[in-house]
Amino acid sequence: MTMRTGSTRLKLQGYAETIRSLYGLQTFGMKFGLHGIQRLLDRLENPHRAFPAVHIAGTNGKGSTAAMVAAILTAAGYRTGLYTSPHLVRFEERMRINGRPITQRSLLRLAHRTLPHVYEGQATFFEAATAIAFSWFAEEEVDIAVIETGLGGRLDATNILRPQVSVITTVDLEHTHILGDSVRAIAREKAGIIKSRVPCVSGLGAGPALDVITKKCRTEHARLHHAGSVRIDVHESNWRGHTADISFGDRRLRGIHIGLAGEFQLQNASVALKTIEVLSLAKHWRIPNTAVRRGLAEVRTLSGIRGRLGVISRRPLTIVDVAHNPAAMRSLRWGLEQLSGEPVLLVIGVMKDKDLRSMVHEIGPVAGYAYAVQPKTERSRPAADVARAFLRAGVPSENAGSIANGVNRALRHPGGHPVVITGSHFVAGEAVAMLTGKQYLTINQ
Repeated sequence: MTMRTGSTRLKLQGYAETIRSLYGLQTFGMKFGLHGIQRLLDRLENPHRAFPAVHIAGTNGKGSTAAMVAAILTAAGYRTGLYTSPHLVRFEERMRINGRPITQRSLLRLAHRTLPHVYEGQATFFEAATAIAFSWFAEEEVDIAVIETGLGGRLDATNILRPQVSVITTVDLEHTHILGDSVRAIAREKAGIIKSRVPCVSGLGAGPALDVITKKCRTEHARLHHAGSVRIDVHESNWRGHTADISFGDRRLRGIHIGLAGEFQLQNASVALKTIEVLSLAKHWRIPNTAVRRGLAEVRTLSGIRGRLGVISRRPLTIVDVAHNPAAMRSLRWGLEQLSGEPVLLVIGVMKDKDLRSMVHEIGPVAGYAYAVQPKTERSRPAADVARAFLRAGVPSENAGSIANGVNRALRHPGGHPVVITGSHFVAGEAVAMLTGKQYLTINQ
């Protein structure tokens, strides 16, 4: 198939070449602002206006929160779109309906339609992916879509939406060279998703970030709802998740299973439940208790989420987690301390723009040994740097080079200790592909 747009000649011949064309858009880099996505969506007849949405931003937790909200809505009988990034193994994972990724056939058709306009306007990879997702959701007539921001909020391509509810999970230092070098500055970027008279759900505790969110809500006349009003009383926690009694709004549910492990997922569940409560205030959204119960219990199946304390193998116990900054590493450490109680073998790679020293400080106390690796992306930090950081922190470590070598060496390590693969979506994705026999194509966004 050959297409022409202006002076651009585009030849697409099937799935592999289409994926290469999409990944090739990384040469345009990252561009922040809504002009590019608006121009692209105009060319595609503004598909984002065809469905209501929940829009979620935050430093950590937004992917898990989005998955829980989407799973509950799916369990309630709604045809639910879910857009998250980055993917782990395949591009199609970024956009799902009722937990199922877009098919290759639909992706090819929509990419062939979208790419000429992308090249014409020199749109970015993320803008193209967002446009394809929105077009698919509109075409498939989803009842609602749950949309995760890519980076920040105010200037993120997904902020073209006017959602039913805006959600901000957490705010911590991240991408400081882009979003600002203080929590307050980063909070201002996250608060950019708050729209006039659209309710906002916050997972933040007291502090400067919440002050920023509160002020923005007042300015926009947007009612602010705090996830802290949700109560979760846990009875049991293990690698399969949590059993708990929950209370939110006027609902009281006993013996609920939350199918994502780790204590940090309880906070994400609180934000998700508060979001469901706010949606339920609108009379046309009917979300019964049975849907809450099933959605939380079957969140992995109903949303398609992977890489959150995910058990890949039992012998030895092998865990994959996408923790990729100090705050996420802290949450991962807490989860491992709660669930394992013994030193773990880390297979870990870190991106250049992350605070390596702080990440090592957070995860080091649970590490018996660290295999430093370097994923196949130009954004990755040399494995030798990662190994040295662990050695300086007093954690035995070695430069294992590739992820394949690091994983294999960890699995052969004497003692049968749990293996935890982490540090980045790129590390998790490459490892999952390796362990499941799938082809892996890297992506930088």
